[in-house]
Amino acid sequence: MSQDFKQAALDYHQFPKPGKISVELTKPAQTSHDLSLAYSPGVAEPVKEIAADPENAYKYTGKGNLVAVITDGTAILGLGDLGPLASKPVMEGKSLLFKRFAGVDSIDIEVESESPQAFIDTVRRIAITFGGINLEDIKAPECFEIERTLIEQCDIPVFHDDQHGTAIVTVAGALNALEIVGKKVEDAKMCVLGAGAAAISCTKLLILAGMKPENIFMCDRNGVIHSGRTDLNQYKQAFAVDTDKRTVDDALNGADIFLGLSGPNMVTGEQIKTMAPNPIIFACANPVPEIMPEIVKEVRPDAIMATGRSDYPNQVNNVLGFPFIFRGALDVRAKRINEEMKLAAAKALAGLAKEPVTQEVLDAYGLESLEFGRDYIIPKAVDTRLLGAVSAAVAQAAVDTGVARKPFPANYPLKTLADI
Repeated sequence: MSQDFKQAALDYHQFPKPGKISVELTKPAQTSHDLSLAYSPGVAEPVKEIAADPENAYKYTGKGNLVAVITDGTAILGLGDLGPLASKPVMEGKSLLFKRFAGVDSIDIEVESESPQAFIDTVRRIAITFGGINLEDIKAPECFEIERTLIEQCDIPVFHDDQHGTAIVTVAGALNALEIVGKKVEDAKMCVLGAGAAAISCTKLLILAGMKPENIFMCDRNGVIHSGRTDLNQYKQAFAVDTDKRTVDDALNGADIFLGLSGPNMVTGEQIKTMAPNPIIFACANPVPEIMPEIVKEVRPDAIMATGRSDYPNQVNNVLGFPFIFRGALDVRAKRINEEMKLAAAKALAGLAKEPVTQEVLDAYGLESLEFGRDYIIPKAVDTRLLGAVSAAVAQAAVDTGVARKPFPANYPLKTLADI
């Protein structure tokens, strides 16, 4: 990252006023009458209505379109545990994306907590304020227990985007890449490098999409997670397979898919050479992937390559998912975001990539043409059709699986933010 870019990033956050989000008024507040309706004495009327029926909070307040972006700052981007206050720019950025792409109001909350249980207790106590909770930048394995417990204790959607957002976009790209190279998901063999939150969630969703567990070889710092190991926590144990593979080299040899969610430069061109014909490579470490696309192109020109970077084709970008997933969940007042809703979102993303690319997208990326293929397996973030496609798929899955409190919205599929 150049010094000029670093300074530009700091200036962006500081000027013309610090931060990236603010509060806007949705009602007039000019006259004495306006103020008497907004606060005392008029505000007493909705208070009494909500006290009589808590569901009226969705009718008389902004709860139904309000998401909390909450963290303890223990796993900030690729920077690690820098504490909750240092995470605030990231959380504000998440709130910006919610509003920009899906019209969801969002506020960031950074929690100082001495333990996962303290964090859980804090979030549970304030959850009543919101229509949904987006957990962010919480380290593994604590993040699994935190999310699971909050889902159980809250009656609104709780979603750890570092896990599931990455998984949804990855699964969309993987399904399309397999189709392009003529392979079936149930036959594909995969090497997963990394065994943290994102790796585990990606693997779970790929299994739900049809991949066979026995064809997945997940690797941590000690090599392949196999059934003979005694050093595995409960989360890794779920992916232990009966195999004689022991190293990353073993796992990559003959693999159809490499999924990297680990760190920079962890894989070499020589290792990639051993993969099956037409390999699919998702090297998602940021900002430096497990292997650079230039190296892959040199040693395996038959590969389909994806990274987390915007300067290469096929960016695995969570913004393709979370704003629209929450949009759909909020609009049917879902109790939770379940696995069926996640898979529906992934399939909607995969389907959109096969549609003709709009001029709007071409102009945004300075392209003359773009079509479904090796360099375009995932939609672009500026594609406004994401709002309609993903939110509708998620909302329908919520209705179909019985977690929605409201029917499929009459104004769906959404075309623009003005339709919300």
